[in-house]
Amino acid sequence: MKELIEKYREIGFKLTPQRLAILRFLKGNTSHPTAENIYSQIKEVYPTVSFATVYNTLQALVDRGEVTEVTIDSQKRHFDPDPKPHHHIICIECNKIGDVFKDYSEALKLPENIVKEFKPVRNHINFYGICRECQKKGGIKYGNMSKSRTGCREF
Repeated sequence: MKELIEKYREIGFKLTPQRLAILRFLKGNTSHPTAENIYSQIKEVYPTVSFATVYNTLQALVDRGEVTEVTIDSQKRHFDPDPKPHHHIICIECNKIGDVFKDYSEALKLPENIVKEFKPVRNHINFYGICRECQKKGGIKYGNMSKSRTGCREF
């Protein structure tokens, strides 16, 4: 935890007990939580924390490149504390998000006319499928991306 505190102090990130709790929650977390998920967990330890504190802290981390925002649903922002380049696979049944650590840059060569106009600096792919848990349940509702998701595993 000491190195986490030093890291954020070095970049000028004010560390309050609530912000430290948010950073602790995110450290090593692969579940791609929403601000609401984080808020409900942090509130158990810090009952006076506001949703605005959680949301503003997450936005400050996004602005500093420490957390990545993952958009799978226009109504909810998910946050990924792993800023290393990677892609995601999303269950179309339960919205579970998994990490895909493979570089597809070579396979995604842009057409020459695009490269003349743009200098690509990064890419991100969202793959969609049905997670193992939802496959076991049976009912496949393609396109239903509004349910809340649980858990995550790396692929």
